[in-house]
Amino acid sequence: MPKQSILVVDREPDFLEWAKHQLEGAGARVLTEDSADAAYKTFCMENPDVVMAEMNLHPFSGLDLLAKVRKQSQNTMVIIISAFGTNQNVIEAMKMGAFDFVRKEQLPFNLKIVADAALKAAAELKAANTFKPVLTVEQYQDEIVGKSDAMQQVFKMIGRVAASDAPVMVTGESGSGKELVARAIHNYSSRSNKSFLAINCAAIPENLLESELFGHEKGSFTGAHSQRIGRFEQSDNGTLFLDEIGEMPLQIQSKILRVLQEGEFSRVGGNQTIRTNVRIVCATNKILEEEVSRKTFREDLFYRLNVVRIHLPPLRSRAEDIRLLAEYFLQKIAHQKHRPLLKLSEEAARVLEGYPWPGNVRELENTMQRATVLATADVLLPKDIPLGQSSLNIETAPVPAAGADTLESAVEALFGAATNGNLPLLPWLEREFTLRAMQKTGNNQVRAARLLGITRATLRKRLERNGSLGAVDEE
Repeated sequence: MPKQSILVVDREPDFLEWAKHQLEGAGARVLTEDSADAAYKTFCMENPDVVMAEMNLHPFSGLDLLAKVRKQSQNTMVIIISAFGTNQNVIEAMKMGAFDFVRKEQLPFNLKIVADAALKAAAELKAANTFKPVLTVEQYQDEIVGKSDAMQQVFKMIGRVAASDAPVMVTGESGSGKELVARAIHNYSSRSNKSFLAINCAAIPENLLESELFGHEKGSFTGAHSQRIGRFEQSDNGTLFLDEIGEMPLQIQSKILRVLQEGEFSRVGGNQTIRTNVRIVCATNKILEEEVSRKTFREDLFYRLNVVRIHLPPLRSRAEDIRLLAEYFLQKIAHQKHRPLLKLSEEAARVLEGYPWPGNVRELENTMQRATVLATADVLLPKDIPLGQSSLNIETAPVPAAGADTLESAVEALFGAATNGNLPLLPWLEREFTLRAMQKTGNNQVRAARLLGITRATLRKRLERNGSLGAVDEE
């Protein structure tokens, strides 16, 4: 079997030399070019198994080179590499049929791994000759934000499934952004110029959900004073997003199954068979396999819906995305509310990154909205970040009960106060004791410092850190 070949395209000679050395050591024949047009000529002459191309090439981009390669060969694996690629670049590359999208800072650790996987895939595709090109549509600026490895995999999956009409199941905890993924799939698909409709199956009473989905005829039930067109008809040739599908009653599940199998349904109270061409994307925070075993979700419908699954990781598992998301939400709020952009201080960022975010991305967005209301300056400080639904303040924070005559009981009460407020204990204690000392002394810094056993300079630093600088300095 002849040695497989890799064409590496990059504008930097040092990178080309390094990549050639690394890949030849892995047993591949390596070709290198420093421009897109030269690379395309080499590709046409040499027909390499893998093309590894930088995003920012001349005289045309790596994505343009990918498109040219795709027109000539369906078996060549193209890897796009970039130092500054955006999330939209990742999705667009995968949608156009790239094998992978790799950031340059990752390459020293996994260049051979990525190349070996691409070479293996190229060999398999040449043998089977089953690869199909991915459809292209206009670029869509979505709201999914993340640079973590887990989110990069989500972006790649969106690009891969966008070209297909297969049903997609999006799983993840509440607030993780499942509808945003569904919208991105639609907007990168060939159905992007048609309607995208979303319905929350848990938010509509069972007796109304069937009518909402399939419509009803006039007089079909009490209150049906006119004919209603349901979501399946409204989204014909488009995409219908069924959120919280695990809450759907079994009777309606049967009608959904008919749509998936036959592409047809009838309105409530009607006999006419209506044809529909709709792509279904569903989402759930339940484990549907368990619901199937409990007989609360149809097994046949589960397999029809679970053709492709995209899992959204909880925010707590991708801490590197938290600051990026927070700054994105601040920009979004500033744009929507026509107000100055607030900045995030390092201390506030650390507070955000240390919080577990049980409500995921939705909770973070709500927190940033509240923070912009509470902020007293153009930089957000820890005091401006209202974490959880019961954020502590000096009026409501639990304190040791009256009559507690032991150190142990006081410490236990303090631990309980910090725990209930989801805040780190020592920073919270410093803040609470400082503010209470100022309260007790009528905002007199000299007396408050003496009460706390610290210098006035130290007290002023603590007050500045918490944005609560008192103004009274006299005895």
